[in-house]
Amino acid sequence: MRQSSPSSIEVRIADGLRRGDPDAVRALCAEYGPPTLAAISDTLGDRNAAEDVFQQVLLEAWLRCASYDPTRASLRTWLATIARSRAIDHLRRRIPEPFDPADADPDYAACEREPSADVVDRMVVDGMLARLSSVEAEVVRLHFHLGFSQSQIVALTGIPLGTVKSRIASALRRLRVMLEEERTPL
Repeated sequence: MRQSSPSSIEVRIADGLRRGDPDAVRALCAEYGPPTLAAISDTLGDRNAAEDVFQQVLLEAWLRCASYDPTRASLRTWLATIARSRAIDHLRRRIPEPFDPADADPDYAACEREPSADVVDRMVVDGMLARLSSVEAEVVRLHFHLGFSQSQIVALTGIPLGTVKSRIASALRRLRVMLEEERTPL
């Protein structure tokens, strides 16, 4: 059980989250974001992965705001609990399978020097996303990389649904053109 009463900032942010106010997510991020991101980064040891997990944490806080009970824990503690869970989930997903070099294919060393097709494809896609406008790239990453629905993107960003749909469609058209350019021999 919580030992002290919630601060006025906590009350304002929690009430805003319950009302679905996008400014509440911004306030949550401003007030508790830096220490939460730092904790995730310390846990993962990878700043880029920590930023991805931090976005998941904010979305989860937004979607689960009705479950926040200020009598049980502070908003900071509630957010830290979500962050810890998502960081652990991330670590569990990225733990590599044990590998015994004795079981390796004789051509293993040669294979390791060349990146896999998946790695190359990811690098190409990342390069193409970098060529999109930042607003288009953001919705594409949220939708396709992090798996958020268009409605969740609206809730997270405050962008109208029609704008989210048009940005995704525009980005996909531009990406298709870029892919066709990549395939065209010089």
